[in-house]
Amino acid sequence: MTRPDLSFLFRSAQPPAPESTDRKHAPPPGIPERRQPGRPSDAVGALIAELRSSQAELEAQNKVLRFSQAAAESASERFETLFSSVPLALMVLDEHDMVVQANSMAHRSFQPTEADRPLVALMPFVQAADAERVRAAFDAARAGGSAEVTEVVFLTGEQARITGDLHIAFIETPQADGGPPAPQFLCAVIDQGPLLAERRALQDSAATLKERNAQILASERRLEAVINSALDAIICVDAQHRITVFNPTAAALFACPQEDALGSPLERFLPDAAQAMALSQLTTQAVLGEVTARTANGRDLAVEVSVSFESQGEGTSATVFARDLTGRKKAEAHRNELEAQLRESHKMQAVGTMAGGIAHDFNNILGAILGNVELAKADAGAESPVLESLLEIQKAGRRARDLVRQILTFSRNEPPQRKAVSVQEAVNDTVRLLRVTVPPAVDVQVRIDPDVPDVLADPTQVEQALLNLCTNAIHALGDQRGTVLLQAVCAQPDPRICERLGIPPGDYVCLRVSDNGPGMDAATQQRIFEPFFTTKPVGQGTGLGLAVVHGVMRTHGGAVDVYSVPGEGSSFTLYFPGTSHCVPDEGDGGAFCIPTSMPVAAVPPPPAPPSESPSSAPPQATGDAEATERQRHVMYVDDDQALVFLVQRLLRRRGYRVSGFTDPHEAAQALRRDPQGYDLVVTDYNMPGYCGVDLVREAKRIRPGLPVALASGYVTAEIEREALAEGASALIHKPNDVEELCATVQRLAHGSGDTDGSGSAGAASTPRADGRHG
Repeated sequence: MTRPDLSFLFRSAQPPAPESTDRKHAPPPGIPERRQPGRPSDAVGALIAELRSSQAELEAQNKVLRFSQAAAESASERFETLFSSVPLALMVLDEHDMVVQANSMAHRSFQPTEADRPLVALMPFVQAADAERVRAAFDAARAGGSAEVTEVVFLTGEQARITGDLHIAFIETPQADGGPPAPQFLCAVIDQGPLLAERRALQDSAATLKERNAQILASERRLEAVINSALDAIICVDAQHRITVFNPTAAALFACPQEDALGSPLERFLPDAAQAMALSQLTTQAVLGEVTARTANGRDLAVEVSVSFESQGEGTSATVFARDLTGRKKAEAHRNELEAQLRESHKMQAVGTMAGGIAHDFNNILGAILGNVELAKADAGAESPVLESLLEIQKAGRRARDLVRQILTFSRNEPPQRKAVSVQEAVNDTVRLLRVTVPPAVDVQVRIDPDVPDVLADPTQVEQALLNLCTNAIHALGDQRGTVLLQAVCAQPDPRICERLGIPPGDYVCLRVSDNGPGMDAATQQRIFEPFFTTKPVGQGTGLGLAVVHGVMRTHGGAVDVYSVPGEGSSFTLYFPGTSHCVPDEGDGGAFCIPTSMPVAAVPPPPAPPSESPSSAPPQATGDAEATERQRHVMYVDDDQALVFLVQRLLRRRGYRVSGFTDPHEAAQALRRDPQGYDLVVTDYNMPGYCGVDLVREAKRIRPGLPVALASGYVTAEIEREALAEGASALIHKPNDVEELCATVQRLAHGSGDTDGSGSAGAASTPRADGRHG
């Protein structure tokens, strides 16, 4: 380095030398030329030139230094600006973990409030679990210049924390005193909290998506299970109406395998599908109701169809729900049939109740007519000219009585007098009666299964039912040539037939009467069992034949069925419950079955009829001396005055003392006044505001041993059981013959062994519904 120029210290007042032509050694402008005394001028000039050159170099160096200093100061300012404003927590640590410098982001992150721990060192903020990793990273940075630790947790407060990546750079800072540079660490903390939260959110979203996919898969499986187990046929079609889903019910309904149906057009099974799919432009759902579908084998069937439409990008798909209506239609038809049967049953019950009520009053009238005829015959004598008229009146009255009994056979449910009846004999007896009245053009044929067992029935009623059916068949043929066929077979009716007829399933003996006549339409079949309904001309039928048959079968626990087609004839079938080893029960008119090894008690014969003479005195009971010395006193109670007057005349002619009452209350009061003054009480069952059973009960309460008879034209099994339970000695069916009534009165009035009321009527036998006693 050249020495500094000090020539200004030797400045003199000498004039300046002339300008040298040598520009190299001329002094710089502004600097006076100095000359040393005693030296030559060239040497001084050279020195001055050298000094000036050194001065110029120093000035250039100063300019470079000033530029460098300005650049360094600018770089320092930029670093400080970047250090302080970068959105990262930056810290400069010394080798003792002391924070030499930290930017504002670091202070905000590690000391969010004044109450938090100050940022003077880094390691106190590091979570204990991550401290070892951080120390290892500082050692690695010292050795290699840089290091990185991921997901370090910094505890900035009691609840606050930072999870971030720590980046470490090793630097050496020169010392101002010229000593060795100090080691320092530049640390940057990159907060990974948002990224971790996003990662967790993504992981949660992935788990949620996985769970959602599992739910969707489970829903699809459930939907598939629902579709496959649905009772309705479910068919899904695409925008081109091609089948994409065909559940097993649809495969069974349309008789087509699923693999064969997929891809087929919907019109293959629903011909009107195009019309239904046109509704997709108007609605999202449509109920088509009942339509005609076609199976794979070409069979038509009725189905109920509804459609749901789904809009898609390429068009509209649809889901078709089809329900088979075959079972419903059958059930509706069966229900309608049962409803019609129920209405018919109610109608027949109402008609029967009405017939029973009419018969009660009509019986009283017929009883008065027949009784007065008997009295008139006795008064007229054998040679009287009015006897013939009286006999005709009696004949007509008995026909009317039989007609009423037919009505009651239909209307009441009292058990018949059953016993084992041979079907062969019943059919043969019926045919034998028909032979004399069958026209020559009608052929009567009989076909009886040899294995047909006996039936438990009333033989008279069985023959009456067969005779009515055969007579109707012959009348249906008229003058035309035809055939009447009587069949007897064993059968087990179909359960539906049993349900329709109201009989329990089991073995039955079927008696069928068929003809090939004109038949009947449905309207006629619905009314054929109604009393007084007939299709015959006036005067040729009463309309009671089939009503009686219906009543007979009902009382026997069976049923009558009819099948008829117009132009093809008619067939009536009687279903009798089969039985074996059965004997009649003479106690209550029913029947019971006994083993073959048990002895059967002999049935006592009915008592001998009384004398025909109306003036003969009533026979006296043997062994009762007091009874033979006085006249028997009979109390007769009936709300019909004519019948009371008749019975009084009849019994008084037979030698009885008779007290008649039309008011049961007066009769009860008379009995209370003189309990021992009466030998027999005969009361009507049905009286206005009073029941004959009540009078029976009252009479037994007043005098327990007094014989009491109950008379009615409408005796049912319930009435019989109720009367017997209250102590009635007999049941008298009205209208009865005079001799039958007198025989019953004679047996009860003279058969008692206790006339003073101390005991019961020992001679009274078990009564029967028809007034006879066994």
